[in-house]
Amino acid sequence: MVPLEKLAQITQRFEFLEAKLNAGASPAEIATLSREYSDLKPVADEIVDYRRALDDLAEAELLLADPEMRALAEDEIPKLRARIPEMEQRLQIALLPKDAADARPAILEIRPGTGGDEAALFAGDLLRMYQRYCERMGWSFEILEQQDSELGGIKEVSVHIAGAGVFSKLKFESGVHRVQRVPATEAQGRIHTSTATVAVMPEAEEVDIEIKPEDLRIEVCRAGGPGGQGVNTTDSAVQVMHIPTGRIVRCQDGRSQQKNKEAALKIMRARLLEDKRREEEEKYSAHRRSLIGGGGREEKIRTYNFAENRVTDHRIKLSLYSLDRVLEGNLAELTDALQASDIEQRLKDSGIS
Repeated sequence: MVPLEKLAQITQRFEFLEAKLNAGASPAEIATLSREYSDLKPVADEIVDYRRALDDLAEAELLLADPEMRALAEDEIPKLRARIPEMEQRLQIALLPKDAADARPAILEIRPGTGGDEAALFAGDLLRMYQRYCERMGWSFEILEQQDSELGGIKEVSVHIAGAGVFSKLKFESGVHRVQRVPATEAQGRIHTSTATVAVMPEAEEVDIEIKPEDLRIEVCRAGGPGGQGVNTTDSAVQVMHIPTGRIVRCQDGRSQQKNKEAALKIMRARLLEDKRREEEEKYSAHRRSLIGGGGREEKIRTYNFAENRVTDHRIKLSLYSLDRVLEGNLAELTDALQASDIEQRLKDSGIS
């Protein structure tokens, strides 16, 4: 049962915001009030429907005493009693604290783990999988920095992804991804196990993370690696070091020094914000992180088994025998199941379910 006094408080707050906006809030207030109003509106709508259903049930139960209306009431009451628990469940979900980062763009980073050349090739497969998924979702996919291996795999890649609900969908992808398959370089047909690490971080705004100029050491140098004459003849590569944490980001993919500097700072802010988020989350609930996974790179979250055409997410014990489709970017079944599992656990943690 959802506490009715809590619903009354939310309704009062929503009505206050609506009146304030209609009365003409000051320009300084409009942005803040509008954001809160937008967040509360779906909840307020659910409350209206829920209260109406409760009122309808109470009226129908009163009609049981009326011989002329009894048959109608007996028909209506079971329908209302069946609907109300579903409405309570939707309300409970709507009342859960929201992750402020869910609506933000994300920085996706992929690196090979154990497995040498095969791990680098698998990292490349994951990059293509996420790119195809983003295309299906209508999200933008911009590679900020990419270092390729000699055999066509990935040594390291950082990607900026923007669109509706990006971080809310991708945040559970962080962790160790494991592949079991026969590598192209394996002459005897033996199955190898390799890994790649995935990190998904919300894009940080300057107000989230204050980086003082004196805390940065920025160096420019000549880019290395494949890419033609232009890459290796200009001092376009940029390396940024955050002195207090020792974190280093190097970008050389762009032809211009300024573009590489902007990309490096964008990645640095995201990494520092992720550090901050992890610290806060660990204080809040280490238990919850262990159940759904908070992005720790030590966590083996998923296995891609080519022989069985199977992908298994170990956190929610879900196996899909459609690995070929998943690698083509059909990730919705996995991401939806992970979101549902997270909601279920948060309902348990909140004590309202």
